[in-house]
Amino acid sequence: MEVVLFEDSLVEQLYPITVGRPAFGVTVGAYRLLDLAKRLGGRLSALVRPHLAEITALDYGLPAADLAAESILFLNARAVPSVSAVRQLEQRVRTGASGVVTWEGRVVAAKIDRSAAADIPLPSWSSLTAAPPADWKRLVESLALPDWDIAWPLMEYPHHVIQYHMEMIAEHLQDRIAGGNYRQLQDGLFTAENVRIGEYGTVDASQGPIVVEAGAVIGPYGFLRGPVYIGANARIIEYAAIKDMVTVGHTTKIGGEIEAAVIEPYSNKQHHGFIGHSYLGSWVNLGAGSCNSDLKNTYGRVSMEYDGKRVATGMQFLGCIIGDYSKTAVNTAVFTGKVIGVCCMVYGFVTTNVPSFTNYARVFGQISEVPVDVAAAGQQRMFVRRNVAQRPCDVQLIRDMYELTRHERRLGSEPLVL
Repeated sequence: MEVVLFEDSLVEQLYPITVGRPAFGVTVGAYRLLDLAKRLGGRLSALVRPHLAEITALDYGLPAADLAAESILFLNARAVPSVSAVRQLEQRVRTGASGVVTWEGRVVAAKIDRSAAADIPLPSWSSLTAAPPADWKRLVESLALPDWDIAWPLMEYPHHVIQYHMEMIAEHLQDRIAGGNYRQLQDGLFTAENVRIGEYGTVDASQGPIVVEAGAVIGPYGFLRGPVYIGANARIIEYAAIKDMVTVGHTTKIGGEIEAAVIEPYSNKQHHGFIGHSYLGSWVNLGAGSCNSDLKNTYGRVSMEYDGKRVATGMQFLGCIIGDYSKTAVNTAVFTGKVIGVCCMVYGFVTTNVPSFTNYARVFGQISEVPVDVAAAGQQRMFVRRNVAQRPCDVQLIRDMYELTRHERRLGSEPLVL
């Protein structure tokens, strides 16, 4: 069986999170969809946006999809990485039958036998990314695929990553503990090999466990309140407070106070300052004293602005979304519900969304574009610090992201949005 992780036409609504990564590579809770899809058996492959094809093959180990395979299981890359949903799908697939899972009219998963669809062309990347997805509707109806009754949401906007992260993390940690090789150092604290924990720390697992992966270092006088997931080789700085639904990716440096947040691999937030109900991409660096607000002064629900459109989130606590490779200067303050794009350099007070590839010092009356060559040079310097080799495809990704986000840079004309 060919298991095809495919990106559909709404994947771009998850920008800036998905500008430089496939949607199945986004961390939600303590898993990526890719991690759970490996449990479905068969050959795992991908249908992704063209600029991510090489990165997907090299960094995620996924070849291009073979649509000539006899049996294909399509899985939408925007699907929430739900352990329970994947288990239900696995049970359905084992029967050998075909079927479909939908969410609000979109295909989440579809199992198709090639023999039954011999005269019907299967969806290509271009048709999957078309809007509306007419090919899918026609295919499902032509094959009379039975509806597999699995409640499986799709993420539509960036704040959904934070929303489902908070909903999923407890389930994910229990699954990791059940299937992993961890020691329980004390009640609710589970560690893999070669974890170092400093003295005088405090652990509170009353609301959920703390799982620490191999090679992580936790400094002295720290506070960990679960549910918390700390990735391999992460470094938690002394006096840090990591609490309540936090996932810290591998090879990160984290300090200060973190609450209800996802921090992807290779990012740094190692100084004092608060980050809450937020998502930070990879290779992000937050200067000392950088903070975000995750609650409006009115205590009302937060609305986000995406591509000029206001979207009600229904969430009272919602911080910021920060794309890959973005940086903040010391004492940067990010207002509630703001989006910072990829490859940005941010200073002062962030009162509006920040377009990708922007030097943003709006409080000082200065907004300018980050040249693509400057961003690529910065990437190379960051990689050297983590002993990561910069490949031609990494530089090309920077250039592709620059072109894909060109429409965002309506510089100097944004109204003040509180």
